Amino acid sequence: MENLPSSRRESSNVAISATPAALPGFDPRLGVRADRDRLTFTYDSGVFGPEPEFRRLDDIRGSLRNPECDGPDPVYAIVMDVGREEHRAELVRRMLLFGVVAYSAGSLGEEPVRSQGHIHAIAPHCGWSTPELFEIWEGRAIVYAQEFATDLPGRCIAVSACPGDQIVVPPGWAHCVINGDPQRRMVFGAWCDRQYGFVYEQIRAHHGLAWFPVLDGNGQIHWESNPHYRVTTLSLRNPRAYSELGLDSKLPIYEQFAQNPDAIPWVSEPKLAEALWPKFEP
Repeated sequence: MENLPSSRRESSNVAISATPAALPGFDPRLGVRADRDRLTFTYDSGVFGPEPEFRRLDDIRGSLRNPECDGPDPVYAIVMDVGREEHRAELVRRMLLFGVVAYSAGSLGEEPVRSQGHIHAIAPHCGWSTPELFEIWEGRAIVYAQEFATDLPGRCIAVSACPGDQIVVPPGWAHCVINGDPQRRMVFGAWCDRQYGFVYEQIRAHHGLAWFPVLDGNGQIHWESNPHYRVTTLSLRNPRAYSELGLDSKLPIYEQFAQNPDAIPWVSEPKLAEALWPKFEP
């Protein structure tokens, strides 16, 4: 691992506004609701789900730009394995898992609220580090992903998204999700593999991911490179359609499965899209 001299550190010259435009409410058509005042969830009749798990500030300090910073605690809450009762057996059979995450408003020092970042562990049933399909439900999110967590991080991409937008992170990529608006909470849902697991070691060894999102005094997000990686470039993007994966960008991702259980087989069986992944980008 190479700690680069300060003269080689980079800062992105593109800013992302932390204040989204007003949007109509997005209905994920699932029946999982985030409480307006707390990081908790309720479930409609016929919908199953667990009590939330909370990620504390101390859990993620090692990946932050300033590990000694103050910020909201808990940082975010997550419920894994939610869905409609009518689909429970089929979700298990297909090794699919749906999760919902709610992020606090505020900031972590000069960074927006975010997760620490991870790589998906190899799922025993398929032998792959599986992809993940995100859908923003509330607020504004930035999904950041990098191809590798080695000294050379490869392609680095940040996708800024609003409610209803979908983002796919391909197998093996290190990634995190960022709350793009410090004034309000952010909520998203995601499809992942039922045998999900997280790998943190390489990211923690590099003191985080290759790029840090940094808030300035005007509520803009700028990007600063992590000096523990070799210099790379960051591509800032808007969400795109994933026609190559058969996704419908206008239909909520849980509803796509509800209408056709064969809609997203590549989430738990990435080998089905093996030809796409080498050049695939979020």
